[in-house]
Amino acid sequence: MEPTNPSTDPTDALSAVPAAGAHRGAAPTGRLRFFFGPMDCGKSTLALQIDHNQARQGRAGLLLVRHDRSGAPAISSRMGLARDALEVHEDLDVRDLVRHRWAAGARVDYLVVDEAQFLSPAQVDQLAELADDARLDVYCFGLATDFRSTLFPGSRRLFELADELNAIQVEVLCWCGHPGRFNARVHDGDVLRAGDTVLVADTAPTTDEVRYQVLCRQHYRTGDLGPAAAQGRQLSLT
Repeated sequence: MEPTNPSTDPTDALSAVPAAGAHRGAAPTGRLRFFFGPMDCGKSTLALQIDHNQARQGRAGLLLVRHDRSGAPAISSRMGLARDALEVHEDLDVRDLVRHRWAAGARVDYLVVDEAQFLSPAQVDQLAELADDARLDVYCFGLATDFRSTLFPGSRRLFELADELNAIQVEVLCWCGHPGRFNARVHDGDVLRAGDTVLVADTAPTTDEVRYQVLCRQHYRTGDLGPAAAQGRQLSLT
């Protein structure tokens, strides 16, 4: 049904995100959800599954990513699944991205945002505004803490604003068999304690100078990478 008042049509090319209260009396549907966990716990796989399930029900969404491990604008999982996505650059206003889609006549029902830890706090605020005022469902996926065991700024803001906080239930193990929760940055067999917050690398065997390894708290504290450290890889979980 066409809107009776074009000035409040959220797909209007000139409209802002609908004002708070514009849908008073209607059930709010927009939710901001944050799914978090250590590396290797399946965050990107879950993001792609949620997009698949939403699309099967006829909903239209956008896939967004910031610094995917593949180096491309895509959501990619270590299981080999991948979908093209839009890169969220540092200065991007996510609200403008949605408005441009509306202006082009496209429908946007939900957003899936991978590597959400790299978002700025302001971009997380924008996602919350879209959930509240445009009633979009927003699904964010990312790490909680960086290699120093300090909350990423984007993750901190998501913890503060999200309607739902969901720890990924797929357990990742340290080399010792205990649950792994810390994303250690490793260089030449040593756990690094200082450096740039953003350094995209992987946990797979690599010839790169820097890699990551998931450790339990004890072995993160002591910097013990276990018996596989000499091979530059984690013990297989299978």
